[in-house]
Amino acid sequence: MSAGPGPAAVRVGVDVGGTKVLAGVVDDEGRVLRTARRSTPGRLATPEATEDALVEAVLDAADGAPLLAVGVAAAGFVDAAGERVAFAPHLPWRGEPVRDRLAERWRAPVTLDNDANAAAWAEYTLGAARGADTAVVVTLGTGIGGGLVVGGRLHRGRGGMAGEFGHGQLVPDGRPCECGRRGCWEQYCSGNALLREARAGVGTSAGPLAARCDGDPAALTGVMVTEAAAEGDEVALHAFEVVGGWLGVGVANLVATLDPDVVVVGGGLVAAGELLLAPGRAALRRALVAAAHREVPDLTPAAFGPEAGVVGAALLTRG
Repeated sequence: MSAGPGPAAVRVGVDVGGTKVLAGVVDDEGRVLRTARRSTPGRLATPEATEDALVEAVLDAADGAPLLAVGVAAAGFVDAAGERVAFAPHLPWRGEPVRDRLAERWRAPVTLDNDANAAAWAEYTLGAARGADTAVVVTLGTGIGGGLVVGGRLHRGRGGMAGEFGHGQLVPDGRPCECGRRGCWEQYCSGNALLREARAGVGTSAGPLAARCDGDPAALTGVMVTEAAAEGDEVALHAFEVVGGWLGVGVANLVATLDPDVVVVGGGLVAAGELLLAPGRAALRRALVAAAHREVPDLTPAAFGPEAGVVGAALLTRG
């Protein structure tokens, strides 16, 4: 008696950030059917350790099914050929041939792109930017990523490195950034920036946020800050006001330059919703040139939320 057909091949997207690897099986409608997570070893780890985490997460998500294709969305500067991660501020890749090494390990075709480009493609194809001619996507996680779609195509730039909004200098001689420069936007508006603001105030607070971390600022997490802000904690709300304000200032620069149809905000931090977006919108209107005499695009939350990079990476494998 012959064996029945095996499981159907699956398309997997994997989003590699500064703190976690998220892999997901994605269908042609952009639905994430199964996910798997691993911790990112960090920028001081070896490239091999980072790639081990990717391989494990993808195979775990596939759950024994053969791999049709894998899309990798990397938090770093990906070359125009989609072969190498030239530089990643939060990861150890420096000119690494990531695509070919992973294709060999998975024995499947691999598409490599920047994580925010992948998120932008998901939102443009099936999400909050669908139908836009010019769409800006800003992803807020450990740092800031950015993607730009113009006329139905991802704008990657000459060397594949367009859209690195987070490393535009916002404050001359400002806070040091992991990229090696100072004053980058992501040092003021990101998950790390939110924690910095919250930790600075929690030591003198007796509110819900201090109770969550037992008064130890080092024990704070982004989820704690969001939950405490939703309960009205003053320190947590102030942290979102500060970070949201910097979000609006940075987006104002992008809108002044690009005049897009829509600005989509994604990444893990957007799970806070209006706690982040409301001060962001107010700051955008204050900072944008001629705001009273033009149409100011809304800050629209990503339809795919924190899974936008996974979905977009999978969709990019379709060509």
